[in-house]
Amino acid sequence: MTLAQEITLAAKVRSDFPILAQKVHDKPLVYLDNAATSQKPIAVLDALRSYYENDNANVHRGVHTLSARATDAYEGARDKVAAFVNAASRQEIVYTRNASEAINLVAYAWGNANLQRGDEIILTVMEHHSNLIPWQLLAQRTGAVLKFVELTETQEFDLDHYKSLLSDKTKLVSFVHISNTLGSIAPVKEIVALAHQYGAKVLVDACQSAPHMKLDVQDMGCDWLVASGHKMCAPTGIGFLYGKLDILRSMPPFLGGGEMIADVFLDHSTYADLPHKFEAGTPAIAEAIGLGAAVDYLTAIGMDKIAAYEHELTAYLWQEIGQIPEVTTYGAKPNAKADNRAALVSFTTGSVHPHDLSTILDQAGIAIRAGHHCTQPLHRHIGAQSTARASLYFYNTKSEVDAFIKSLKEAIDFFGSIFG
Repeated sequence: MTLAQEITLAAKVRSDFPILAQKVHDKPLVYLDNAATSQKPIAVLDALRSYYENDNANVHRGVHTLSARATDAYEGARDKVAAFVNAASRQEIVYTRNASEAINLVAYAWGNANLQRGDEIILTVMEHHSNLIPWQLLAQRTGAVLKFVELTETQEFDLDHYKSLLSDKTKLVSFVHISNTLGSIAPVKEIVALAHQYGAKVLVDACQSAPHMKLDVQDMGCDWLVASGHKMCAPTGIGFLYGKLDILRSMPPFLGGGEMIADVFLDHSTYADLPHKFEAGTPAIAEAIGLGAAVDYLTAIGMDKIAAYEHELTAYLWQEIGQIPEVTTYGAKPNAKADNRAALVSFTTGSVHPHDLSTILDQAGIAIRAGHHCTQPLHRHIGAQSTARASLYFYNTKSEVDAFIKSLKEAIDFFGSIFG
């Protein structure tokens, strides 16, 4: 699939996303903040509305018709997610509010029971705060030690440095599959295989990869994988944890309450089988159904097609932004195939603060992100207090990239005329 084709993927799907047809400040919306959250297709919106209009009821224990239909849709979505990541069993998929909750689940339920003083946890300097703070808290509780993989000269995962950190003390490796700031793609299979040689468990943060590429947890070999629905066309408030069945079974409950029990007595309780052991209370039923609809939508398009289209659009974005002398970009440039990085670019423009730049671009209808992107340690590491970030999805177009580049040049000229 190439941009030169007369009908691009984006052209086929844009009508599925009503929000993209609006104007902002009387300009056509150009939404380039997809790494923060994606837009939702009509199929997902319809799934939410249909549940509330036709099937609204609590799940599992009800025997009436509405409850049965709601349960079928809710659990059917779990089957879809399991297939989406190629889990070996539907019991390996645990619904969470988001990826942050999923990581905290592992940190508490597995970490508290398995780590002790002197054990080592390997992370990277490019982790999102959600894959950093839970492990900091775990280290404080247990006395475990945190170690960090640094970056190569091209600001990618440094595999050699990682190898030097591994030892018999390593109990956990947790890393971001794709950096939400640098866009670099980690060599998952190598990372996992090396960790397993030392008997360590591995968690993969797939928030930025699940929306953009095909995932296969069995091929990766990871012990856990987390993702957030709202970044992959699903509603907010729903995410999932994949975990190997035997590991999840060995973990105690994370939260207590309804749903996660088998039998309750005044002085003790027994717990439900997987995955319900980790899903206390009334779940996010509509949101889970919406996640299932999003998975259906992405699967129907084809994750390979999405990745191929985005790779080419990313190469074009980098080509164009690279011609602006005032711009400094972060992360490795796309290689010949443009498959070494994700569909985003973080950048600075000299003395212009990213927030000021984002404000000016918003006046042109262009939505980008400005700030530290929940990666403050990484920004310190690369020597930038904050960056601007333009992030693409399969519904973005070459003409939108052109509009962004044009407005970016105008904004730089505007600030240059003021501060000269």
